[in-house]
Amino acid sequence: MKKYNVAVLGATGMVGQEILKILDQRNFPIESIKMTASSRSAGIKMQFQNKEYTVEAATPQAFVGIDIVLSSAGASVSRELAPSIVEQGAIIIDNTSAFRMQDDVPLVIAEVNAHALKNHKGIIANPNCSTMQLLMALKPLHDYSPIKRVLVSTYQAVSGAGIKAINELMEQSKSIIDGTYQKSEKTVLPQVIGFNVIPHGGNFLENGYTEEEIKMTNETRKILEVPDLAVAATCVRVPVVTGHSESVNVEFYKPLSPEKARELMSAFAGVVVIDDPATHSYPMPNQSAGKDEVFVGRVRKDLSNDNALNMWIVSDNIRKGAALNAVQIAEKMIEMGLI
Repeated sequence: MKKYNVAVLGATGMVGQEILKILDQRNFPIESIKMTASSRSAGIKMQFQNKEYTVEAATPQAFVGIDIVLSSAGASVSRELAPSIVEQGAIIIDNTSAFRMQDDVPLVIAEVNAHALKNHKGIIANPNCSTMQLLMALKPLHDYSPIKRVLVSTYQAVSGAGIKAINELMEQSKSIIDGTYQKSEKTVLPQVIGFNVIPHGGNFLENGYTEEEIKMTNETRKILEVPDLAVAATCVRVPVVTGHSESVNVEFYKPLSPEKARELMSAFAGVVVIDDPATHSYPMPNQSAGKDEVFVGRVRKDLSNDNALNMWIVSDNIRKGAALNAVQIAEKMIEMGLI
């Protein structure tokens, strides 16, 4: 099997570290690997497959001779470096929002729309983690019975906002428990997250929605290739470390039974249905952490609409929501002869 020169851009971050772990776990065909990050992280030592590597500053010169770049260093960094990376002959699979809605950039979930990779021009975008798990569950249903409308409310873990947000949750929670709550500080998230929920993801826009909510709307339409699909999202941050949850109402053009929906989702690669109310079996974020799959449960008829179903979707937002899908895209591109 051919092997590839791989670079991880943003290697010291949460997603970058998870990418390295997954490359190892999946025995990705690596000829050489390079860790890159911002200049402030340059010089840090990292381990990969029992070898020590020194993190290099992410400059255009750092990617000379690289075949595949797995990027998670932030949108501004991706916009700055991606053009030169592509010019040098590499493929960049980008976890940021920088290119997702660009017409000539495929926005791909490996199991959902790998066919879009055929049209790549060197840059492939990973969708938002919330969009990722939503469409993993909805794709098999949409293929069987086209979707008319999607309403989704997210319950998003703080890890989606980075390690500093996790630390803030821990510090605030401790301050509440030990009675020093009034001293609790918020520096990362817009409100106190300890023992609280925050209906706020990204900046607010003029229409009253947040950037996170509009991302879900636009990305869902692009990936499913339904430009006028009716989608409405409410994104909420909850005091969970890892694992996003979503309450979803999906309306079809014709009725679809819960039984058939469970059957379709169970047969779809990467989706696991856990749905037995009698034994209190349903997906929860603490069970999804560290897992590759997207978990679905509480599938039931919408009592107000004969053509609609309600369901609950849970997935590890750092793993499948970002790092794993990036590696899976690279695997798909190798399989399809696109690298």
